[in-house]
Amino acid sequence: QVQLQESGGGLVQAGGSLRLSCVVSGSIFSINTMGWYRQAPGKQRELVAGITSGGATNYTDSVKGRFTISRDNAKNTVYLQMNSLKPEDTAVYYCHAYIRIRSWREVAYWGQGTQVTVSS
Repeated sequence: QVQLQESGGGLVQAGGSLRLSCVVSGSIFSINTMGWYRQAPGKQRELVAGITSGGATNYTDSVKGRFTISRDNAKNTVYLQMNSLKPEDTAVYYCHAYIRIRSWREVAYWGQGTQVTVSS
C-alpha cells in the first residue's frame, strides 16, 4: 500500500514561513514527478510547484520567488519551502506523485492534505 504523508502545515502571520514535507511509503519501484497542489475554499485545486526526478522545477506565477520545491530521493520525500506568505496562500496543500509501482506501471497518488492558514 503506497501512502503519501504530508506534514508542516499550520497557522502563520503574513510574511512568515512554513516548510511542508511529504514522505512516500510502501512498496515502490521508483518515484517520477512530484508536486504540491493547493485548494482554497470555493476554488479549484491548482498546481503550486512540481519537480521531476532529475530535479527540474516549475512554479505557478503567484509563488515564484517565494516558494521553493525540492526533493530528497534517498528519503522518498518532497519539500515545499514557503516564504513571504500572504493571506491568499491560505489553502489545503496536497502532495502528489507519479509512482512506478512496477517497472511497467505508473500510478498517480495524492496525500490527504495539510491546512495552511496565513493571517493578515
